[in-house]
Amino acid sequence: MDDFSFHLVAQDGRARAGTLQTPHGELLTPVFAPVGTQATVKALTPLQIEAAGATLVLANTYHLFLRPGAERIASQGGLHSFMGWQKPILTDSGGFQVFSLADQREIDADGVTFKSHLDGTTLRFTPESVITVQEQLGADIIMAFDECPAPYDRGENESALTRTHAWAERCLAAKSRDDQALFGIVQGGVFSDLREQSARFIASLDFPGNAIGGLSVGETKAEMQAMLEVVDVALPEARPRYLMGVGSPEDLVEAVQRGVDIFDCVLPTRMARNHSALTRRGRMNMRKAQYAGDERRLDPECSCYTCRTFTRAYIRHLCAAGEMLAATLLSIHNIHMLTSLAADLRNSIIDGKLENFSGEFRARFNKHRLDVE
Repeated sequence: MDDFSFHLVAQDGRARAGTLQTPHGELLTPVFAPVGTQATVKALTPLQIEAAGATLVLANTYHLFLRPGAERIASQGGLHSFMGWQKPILTDSGGFQVFSLADQREIDADGVTFKSHLDGTTLRFTPESVITVQEQLGADIIMAFDECPAPYDRGENESALTRTHAWAERCLAAKSRDDQALFGIVQGGVFSDLREQSARFIASLDFPGNAIGGLSVGETKAEMQAMLEVVDVALPEARPRYLMGVGSPEDLVEAVQRGVDIFDCVLPTRMARNHSALTRRGRMNMRKAQYAGDERRLDPECSCYTCRTFTRAYIRHLCAAGEMLAATLLSIHNIHMLTSLAADLRNSIIDGKLENFSGEFRARFNKHRLDVE
């Protein structure tokens, strides 16, 4: 594991600025990763992803296992070569996708049997097989197989915790590659005692990093923040913390203040495909008629390619005309908005000014929300 190291550069309250070394480069934390589910961040080339400020990309184990298959990707030199992205990559375990199949899967102590959403083929994931798939994919950071239950059912969460913890141990035992960092995953729904129990157990296994799963899956933001505060105290400070599937601007700010280092989310590209722009003042629906003659840049405070080059009127025209370029330009902007926000959070931690930065962000964001002029 010589290719991996995590060092804290500064702390401000519970927030941390760090450096995470991987075989494909250094990550400056806090860091936001756009999601490349099928080994592609939708609508963008690798050069555009990098220009938008991304240094880490997530790919999805479940989807790549189904198509084109992990063995084929391995034969092409692994994900970095296959998708033309030479910076760090993180793969999830596929657990969330499998468990979201609901009536198309069966869980037992050994693993999960499920039906492919593509053709209905019956397939099976175990902790060992998931590690094998992720080793074939070749990402820098890989995830233990876990069960992601609904947040409010205590009995379901207790059962899921037992399986998640047992599967974490099996994932550790199955791992064979030294050039990948395996993260354990904390579960527990909205139950503080279960979250603490899970965080302490996962921490005891001494993973090189720890992920926090099962949040932003239906609970309130206040409940998510409360669970992060529980986990923050229980996890080791010397290991990076990854909050899975969370990435709205307001959630980044709140989670960084509660000790989180790494984020991923489909939000920026999904919103782009639905003609919305993220800003630090709220969200902009670019199909609105009010932008039809607006000669201002999309976001005058943003330095991304989209905002340096195009007017709101042009982007609104692309959206109204159904042009593919709309998704590309808005994805560039939305990813840049989140990567630059993560960088500014990092700098404010280093400068000891996080409280001021966060307070100013909340005041502006909450004032405008969904009505940016």
